[in-house]
Amino acid sequence: MPIKESELILNPDGSVYHLNLKPDQIAETIIFVGDQDRVGQVSKHFDRIDFKTQKREFKTHTGTLKGHRISVISTGIGPDNIDIVVNELDALFNIDLETKTIKKELTSLQIIRIGTSGSLQKDIPVDSFLLSTHSLDLNGMLHAYQVNSISHPDIEDAFIKHSNWHPNKSRPLVIANSKLLETKLESSTMHKGLTATAGGFYGPQGRVLRLPIQDAELNTKMDNFNFNGMRVTNLEMETSAIYGLSKLLGHHALSLNAIVANRADGTFSKNPLETVEKLITYTLNKVFE
Repeated sequence: MPIKESELILNPDGSVYHLNLKPDQIAETIIFVGDQDRVGQVSKHFDRIDFKTQKREFKTHTGTLKGHRISVISTGIGPDNIDIVVNELDALFNIDLETKTIKKELTSLQIIRIGTSGSLQKDIPVDSFLLSTHSLDLNGMLHAYQVNSISHPDIEDAFIKHSNWHPNKSRPLVIANSKLLETKLESSTMHKGLTATAGGFYGPQGRVLRLPIQDAELNTKMDNFNFNGMRVTNLEMETSAIYGLSKLLGHHALSLNAIVANRADGTFSKNPLETVEKLITYTLNKVFE
């Protein structure tokens, strides 16, 4: 049965609604960045750029690198934007946009996030890199989907107990990365850990301006959480949504973080742009090795 027009919206030219992309304009290996200005920072390293488009905060460059097709797309900030980006990218490959039917042969994408993040641990300093082995979803977006098959309830239960998680909040979810991509992109210089994903920048990450927050000790509780050696290492706003949707849809996903702040000691990078540039170079040198 075809998918209803109201469920999969297309632009008049046949492109998917938010990303403004057609199937032949996107590669199977895709770099995610949050900031649209960072798209050019990545694509300047391509051997060739064949296609560019932008609609709202979603900017895409597609080209080639080392003889392989590759795309970079800006997602904007937060798990709600990731819901748009991953679902529409999957539709470009796995749904026939003319008949609105799911294809019999499905394509598995490789999605690599290059993002910035704040460390929660003193021994993970600013200007270092961190690979997210797992994500800790604190925002609840993934509960719109059937997630039992991809979550880790033993870790989740331990975190709920440790943090005295408020029952009015959505249940935290723990989701693993793609081991295929981890093996490809890890190195001895890369920190690893459990990345927490918040649904906002201020209160959801423990920042207080004029509004009191529900749990002022949550960051400290995350700092101290340890499950068989697994620590919550950093806090950001996209990784759990990328990992969760990718696993549900059969894609490979990995989040690499440029640590630009350390919440434990209150420091911030003196040159965050340089740190991000180094992570971009590192990633692109390894992705097609």
